[in-house]
Amino acid sequence: MILWQPTHQTSRRHSLRPGQDDGSISLLILGLCVIALTLILGIITVTTVHLARIRLLDAADAAALNAADAIDSRVYTDGVGSAVPLTDDSVWLAASDSLASRSMPDRVRSWSLAPGTGSPDGETAVVVVTGTAELPILSRAVEFIGSSITLTVESRARATVAG
Repeated sequence: MILWQPTHQTSRRHSLRPGQDDGSISLLILGLCVIALTLILGIITVTTVHLARIRLLDAADAAALNAADAIDSRVYTDGVGSAVPLTDDSVWLAASDSLASRSMPDRVRSWSLAPGTGSPDGETAVVVVTGTAELPILSRAVEFIGSSITLTVESRARATVAG
């Protein structure tokens, strides 16, 4: 009578020589390090792009406020109604002067006014700014594939007349 018969797995386990599976944990650690590094680089990239977007939005806000306060020459002929009258040209000129007077923010390689900048209703200044974000680590890799991170922000402002 046979009470115990070794199975294929137990006989295989006993046939392994000591040290034959050395290095398996190193491969696992290497894989985990690659995943962790990818996550860290991704978080750094997303954070950098978001901060560049906020800085562009800050510049667009300042340009829109300056443009809303810009007085067009028709004020002298038509007067002032409920808001400071604006034209597309006066908004574009005031916004471009505002951007030219500011230093370019960190991690923004270039910026410019974009189409859509103007005054759609004659009282509201709309400023659209487009900029290219510079990534701290992956800029060369993104340029290598022939693209860049372009951000576009829009800001609106209106100068109302009290009284």
